[in-house]
Amino acid sequence: MTANTTSTGTVRSADGTTIAYERAGEGPAVILIDAAGHFRGTGLQRALAEQLTGELTVYCYDRRGRGESTDTPPYAVEREVDDLQALIEVAGGSAALHGFSSGAVLAVHAAAAGLPIPAISLLEPPVELHGDVGLPALATEVTELVTAGRRADAYLHYLRSIGVPDEFIERTPDSPVWQQLQALAHTLAYDPQITATMTDRIARTVTTPALVVNSAATDERLSTWGRELAAALPNATHRTLPGEWHGVSPADLAPVLVHHVLAAG
Repeated sequence: MTANTTSTGTVRSADGTTIAYERAGEGPAVILIDAAGHFRGTGLQRALAEQLTGELTVYCYDRRGRGESTDTPPYAVEREVDDLQALIEVAGGSAALHGFSSGAVLAVHAAAAGLPIPAISLLEPPVELHGDVGLPALATEVTELVTAGRRADAYLHYLRSIGVPDEFIERTPDSPVWQQLQALAHTLAYDPQITATMTDRIARTVTTPALVVNSAATDERLSTWGRELAAALPNATHRTLPGEWHGVSPADLAPVLVHHVLAAG
C-alpha cells in the first residue's frame, strides 16, 4: 500500500461493538483518537492523517456510537480501551496513540491498562488532576436532553458547558455534518466519564513515552491542565506550538508527532 492509498474496514471489540476505521500510509502505526462530538466525517483526523502518511501508517476510526461504528450499552471507559485493543491488533499488535482533547485522556487510560503502545501523544488534554470540574453532572444533563429528544440542544449545551467560545458554537449548526453530529449527541455523556476518572495516581503509573502539546493561543485553563498532566506522567515532554483556541494545525503538529513516534521506536 502506498502512502496515498486508503483502505477501510471494521473490527469487532470485546463486547461485540463494531468499530469502523480507515488505514493509510507506511511506517510505524499510529491510531488517531477524536475528541468529544467528532467522528471521521468531521475531517479532524483525516487532516492530520494526510500530514503523517509519508512516514507513519495512520488509523482513523469512529469511536463507539459515532459515524459508522455501533454501540453497546452500558457505557464504560474500559470498553473504549477494548476498542483500542482491537484496533491495535489490526495494526499488527503494537501502535502509538495520538488523542485530541478527551481523546487524549482516553489514550492515557489505554496506556495505563497496559496495552502495547510504544508512545502516546496528547493534544490539549482537558483533565483536572487536582480538583473536581463537575463533568459527571454534565453527563447527566446531556443524557436528559437526549432522552427528551433534544439532541441539538444537548450538543450545544455540551459545547457551552465545557467553555467553547461563542464564535465556535454559533457556526456549529451551519456545519455540513450537523445532522450527523446531532446523531452522536448521546456519546457526549461518555467523554466526561473519561476525564473525570483520570487521576494523578493513574497518570503516574504510565511510563510510556508521552508528548503533551498545547496551543500557544489556547486559554490558561487548558494550558495549565496540559502542563500538570505532563508533570504527572513519568516519561513526558510538554510542548507549546502555534495554533488557535484548543487546536494546533496539522502542519505544525505533524512533524513533532512523527519525531515522537519514531524516537520511541
